[in-house]
Amino acid sequence: MATTGTDMSRMREMNQLSIVGALRGNPPSTVTELASRSGLSRPAVDVLVQSLVADGWAEVEEPGASSVVGRPARRYRFRATAGHVLGIDIGVHKILVILSDLEGNLVRTVRHPAAPEAAPAERLAAVDRVVDEVLASAGMAAGDIWAVTVGVTGPVDRSGRTSLSSPLPGWSEADPAAHLGARFSCPVQVENDCKLAAVAERWRGVAQDADDIVYLLAGLRTGAGLILDGTLRRGHGGAAGEIGALKAVRWLTAPDHLQSCPGMPATAAEGEAAAWVFQAARDGDRDARTAVRRYTRDLAVGVAALVLALDPQVVVYGGGFSRSADVVLGPLHRELTKHCLRMPELRASTLGDESVALGAVRLALDEVDSRLLSDGLAAPTAPRR
Repeated sequence: MATTGTDMSRMREMNQLSIVGALRGNPPSTVTELASRSGLSRPAVDVLVQSLVADGWAEVEEPGASSVVGRPARRYRFRATAGHVLGIDIGVHKILVILSDLEGNLVRTVRHPAAPEAAPAERLAAVDRVVDEVLASAGMAAGDIWAVTVGVTGPVDRSGRTSLSSPLPGWSEADPAAHLGARFSCPVQVENDCKLAAVAERWRGVAQDADDIVYLLAGLRTGAGLILDGTLRRGHGGAAGEIGALKAVRWLTAPDHLQSCPGMPATAAEGEAAAWVFQAARDGDRDARTAVRRYTRDLAVGVAALVLALDPQVVVYGGGFSRSADVVLGPLHRELTKHCLRMPELRASTLGDESVALGAVRLALDEVDSRLLSDGLAAPTAPRR
């Protein structure tokens, strides 16, 4: 059978992508090393990598001083700065934007406070200001961004809206994808914050060794993100993991045990009350320990339901309260053992309040990868629109 020119062109693109895959995530490599990783012949790799250098996808690693006699083998590395992505966390109390190159190296991180009562237009205007600051500080324009992912509170449907529920005032009417799409010509996707935090834990957090993960966002609001068989689970309408909506689970009222602890200073703000209780429990205060025990008892109801349904390897305790995991995980483990047939590992998140934006970066990088696989390689000096 004759091979058409189109077939040969596509084969070349796929072989180039194989070399890009062999370069990414690895130290500068020789043609021989790239041939071994890609399974292609050395002469073919030599031609392909030269083409990638010419197109701006790879660059030559200049050899340093060496005592080796003779000319050292030329090494190549992936040009991670060929493009960039943005991960954006639109939270109740903050706007956080992270700029990353194509290898996941974080280039800029900018965080601004947000007013909990801000209307959608005001909150989106704040997002624009933070994005402007990130791009300006990196010397970039909107055209340098190849993908944007936005994290928001509440379940996100296929249109990118939080039509079911959200703690952000009026947010069910907001359309962050359309708003950002007006300034960025690259793909813009919107995802739930708990789901993005779960992605971040598997990418850079405490669950990198796990394929089956329940991420628990624990704070003044409680939620969950699910990864099964290594894949983020969204559900048909984006509401997977929203078990807290069932009142019998008691997630809605679990933080109340911390807010009403006896002995708490009358001046403690809502966000400070839990921190006070956790510290008092750490110091041995009986009332505080009782409040933590009651909180974890209610928390365990929903966690146990997810564990029994999904049988995860790891449950990650994240969110604002994860800073006090040292006083929470012990009681939570004891409560879960009362309900679960098999106990998963309980691990405390170490990503802090960057987990949602980091998960957004990872999904944005996945979007770039999927487009490369479907569209092939174009010169990165002129990003595809």
